[in-house]
Parts: sequence; structure tokens; C-alpha cells
Amino acid sequence: MEISTIKEEDKEIAIIKDNDILITDVQSALDLIATVSFETGCYRLILNKSAICEEFFDLKTKLAGDILQKFVNYHVKIAIVGDFSVYTSKSLRDFIYESNKGKTIFFLQDEKQAIEKLS
Repeated sequence: MEISTIKEEDKEIAIIKDNDILITDVQSALDLIATVSFETGCYRLILNKSAICEEFFDLKTKLAGDILQKFVNYHVKIAIVGDFSVYTSKSLRDFIYESNKGKTIFFLQDEKQAIEKLS
């Protein structure tokens, strides 16, 4: 896992890059939060959607809710970047829409948008 940091408007943001799937369950999400906060001190993360298992995007599994609740509990803001148009589920589209209206969890097209939202 490669973690780089940027500072935008006095906010430290960790950008996580990896070719592997990093989040497969609640424990792997907690491990990611702990690793990033320990190594960088950042509580704002940008992660590509390819680093998250596909089950996350099937809301019937409840995996997305369980995982994202951990980010909320630990006061970690996350922007997940990628092309979400490949998903046809209305409930997922609604979930993404509502998340993007909040202040903690974002589903965005690219890293530039993610930096703007997190700063």
C-alpha cells in the first residue's frame, strides 16, 4: 500500500493507492483506518473504489453500512473515487446521493473532486 499526503486549506489528506483490494470486511476497514492514522496522522482519506470489494456495493449485504459506520465512529472522512455509473441499483444510487450531501462520506468521480470535498 502506498500512502501519500497532501495539505489543502490546512487539512491533511491521505491518498491511498494499491493494486489490491484493501477493504473486504469491517476488520480490514478498521485496519486501514489504524494504519493510515498511525503512519500519517490523517483522518481524511481518498481511496479508489477498486480497493473495496464488490460486495460493498451490493447494499443487501449490509457491508457498506457496517464499514462506513466505522469511519463515522472514528471521525474519519473518506472519499471513494471511481466510476459508479456501472451500478444499476436504485438504492445504491440513492445511498451515494445522500452520502454526498453529508460531511463524512463521499463517492466522487476523481481525486480532484475528492480533495475539494475533504478540504
